[in-house]
Amino acid sequence: MNTVDHSVASDRTGDAADAADGVGPQAATDALGATATSGVAPASDSPGTTRPGRPRFGLLPRIVVAIVLGILLGLVMPESVARVFTTFNGLFSGFLGFLIPLIIVGLVTPAIGELGRGAGKMLAAAAGIAYLSTVLCGAFALALSLLLLPRMLGGESIGALENPEDSAIAPYFELDVPPVFDVMTALILSFCLGIGLTLVRRGALQESFEQLRTIIVRIIEAIIIPLLPLYIFGMFLGLTLNGQIWTVIGTFLAVVLLVFAMTVVVLLAQYGVAGWAMGRNPLKMLWTMIPAYATALGTSSSAATIPVTTECAKRNGIPDAIADFVIPLCATIHLAGSTLKITTFAVAIMIVTGMPLDIGALVGFVFMLGVVMIAAPGVPGGAIMAAAGVLSSILGFGEAAVGLMIAAYIAIDSFGTATNVTGDGAIAALMTRLSKRRGSGDLEDREHPQVQGV
Repeated sequence: MNTVDHSVASDRTGDAADAADGVGPQAATDALGATATSGVAPASDSPGTTRPGRPRFGLLPRIVVAIVLGILLGLVMPESVARVFTTFNGLFSGFLGFLIPLIIVGLVTPAIGELGRGAGKMLAAAAGIAYLSTVLCGAFALALSLLLLPRMLGGESIGALENPEDSAIAPYFELDVPPVFDVMTALILSFCLGIGLTLVRRGALQESFEQLRTIIVRIIEAIIIPLLPLYIFGMFLGLTLNGQIWTVIGTFLAVVLLVFAMTVVVLLAQYGVAGWAMGRNPLKMLWTMIPAYATALGTSSSAATIPVTTECAKRNGIPDAIADFVIPLCATIHLAGSTLKITTFAVAIMIVTGMPLDIGALVGFVFMLGVVMIAAPGVPGGAIMAAAGVLSSILGFGEAAVGLMIAAYIAIDSFGTATNVTGDGAIAALMTRLSKRRGSGDLEDREHPQVQGV
């Protein structure tokens, strides 16, 4: 879960506090420009970051409560009451299907337009390494999932995963909300428009897409995310009524263990490369990043972890200027852990529902997922919301399968975020070696105040 946006221009300066309230990459540019001047990462007020002193019942506890209640009440709830939740699920899934193409256009288009504009060679190199790391982690997860999950889940099958409103109990009424255009059209349109924006001067069109992104993020934050627990409750209620729930739970537990094991392997590999780049002991470098990993586990927010991650990276010998540049940038565009989770759970759901494992489609899914992750909105569960369109368009996931993906993703969201931010330190190490080889003058090494207590 990430709440820092996507572009950094090395010649920008701005008010970090004001920019942190924005959701667009231009706001992040100003904030990071101020960071480069002051050496202190901006405190984020972005959606998805909990302010100190205001305790909240977070999304993960609400999801857990919804799953437990859905299973328990599904054993005893009268059909007349259950139909109320089935009706809600039908309306919510219809609205979500309507919104997904708009999410893609509203997030991907301005992200591509701003990431490609005048940010210098160092930005291009950092973005390229982050994308490569994300795709390689997705490919690793795909290969291991195809190798192990058929054996682990070989005896598990729930047939076609059905929406509750389509099977056990009927809704009281239905409302058809067709999308403006389909998901593949949205993806192609986003790429065309985003690339086009990099070729023209900034103007009203770019600002319009930034405003569209703000609207989309606010809809996700104010409507989709708050209603997700109720939607997941209705889904697990329906799975219990359908008799599919115990197979789903067994599948989840097996896949969670596999995901945890793969994140350990990924971090060891990333810091093996980082140790080579810095000429240091990779295990010691990884151990130095433990405070960042632990902070991300507690906050589920890459943005809230930026000061700790930056300080840990500096303790690994990363120059101040590179750490202050790379860590905030990678907090959004480097989602290796998130990609690993989504890929693994997608393969698991395809196996237990009897969907064909099309290798070509899965490989294309991983590459497309790497692009979509760059545009993931800064709200809880934003990465899986951004990936929903790719899941449905490339892999053919239905609404119930996407709902299960959302529940599985959020259930172990903290561990994915921790993997993401810890890997940011490895990218900073590679950028250090690259900048020394190039003799880059883009980033001057400066002394900055340290974060105390890390």
